[in-house]
Amino acid sequence: PRALVGEMRRSVLLVPVADGGLWSVRSGGVRWVCGFTDEAALARFALRHGPGDRPMEYAALLGARIVDEIVPALGEPAGLAVDVATEDGSMFFPPVVGVVPDPVAVDAGQSGEGGGHGR
Repeated sequence: PRALVGEMRRSVLLVPVADGGLWSVRSGGVRWVCGFTDEAALARFALRHGPGDRPMEYAALLGARIVDEIVPALGEPAGLAVDVATEDGSMFFPPVVGVVPDPVAVDAGQSGEGGGHGR
């Protein structure tokens, strides 16, 4: 998992822009910023969620910038969802220690390997 997080941080992701902000969805109590690894993956998403006959605007952002700067600025539990329209190819980076900065990680402050269970 660490190698996958490292690869995400070094990758440039295409993030759709809607209503003046980055495209995100809420699911399971988490706000997920949606990023795509290439234009083909973004196009699959745009076919379902795009603005009809207009091209979908997007920003090209480094994964590290998304999880280190954008996610903390959202002010709620947030993570990064990559290639959500790609069957068997989606990746989710939740708001946990090691993915997002500790102050915004939902598991920050939990002790032990079991996440504080069994106490």
